[in-house]
Amino acid sequence: MRVFVLGTGRCGSGTFLKACRHIDNYTAGAESLPNGEILANRLDYPEAHIEVDRRLLANLDGLKSAFGSDSLFVHLRRESADVAESIASDWHAQEPVMRTLAPDVDISAGTSPLDLARRYVDSVRTAIEAFQATVPYSMTIDLERAKSQFAEFWYRIGAEGDHAAAIDEFDRRYDAVRSDAWRSAR
Repeated sequence: MRVFVLGTGRCGSGTFLKACRHIDNYTAGAESLPNGEILANRLDYPEAHIEVDRRLLANLDGLKSAFGSDSLFVHLRRESADVAESIASDWHAQEPVMRTLAPDVDISAGTSPLDLARRYVDSVRTAIEAFQATVPYSMTIDLERAKSQFAEFWYRIGAEGDHAAAIDEFDRRYDAVRSDAWRSAR
């Protein structure tokens, strides 16, 4: 089985990956393949692998055809407003990814980064939810409830390893953007 973790970015994917690295019978990686390989449908993910990569959204149909019946697709979510604020606080780094993953979001002059980030989050979530309806195995994990929901994930993939250490990862904060500074500057 392969596991593909889909999300907006800034949704707890780093923490989720750290938790998955406590699983002994799966490898776990983030952005393991170059973007060109994802887009060209050269999806060379090994068996018993967990891939965390928001760029996978660019080739959901390819993932479905290659691995759909033998994969678990996880929609990793975090509170929408928090994701949008985090993206807006790191706007210059996030904008190119947003253009690729949510081309329907009009990134035009005069629109605030926060408004654009909100539209991006809504667009990506809608796309993931529509995709989940077409695959046999999927689940959603909300970062705010990940400690309890990770147990179901662990069970569904037949994980072996240090479950307690994996759960403890959700008590740590990884890859935090200076959102407090951004909030005070608004």
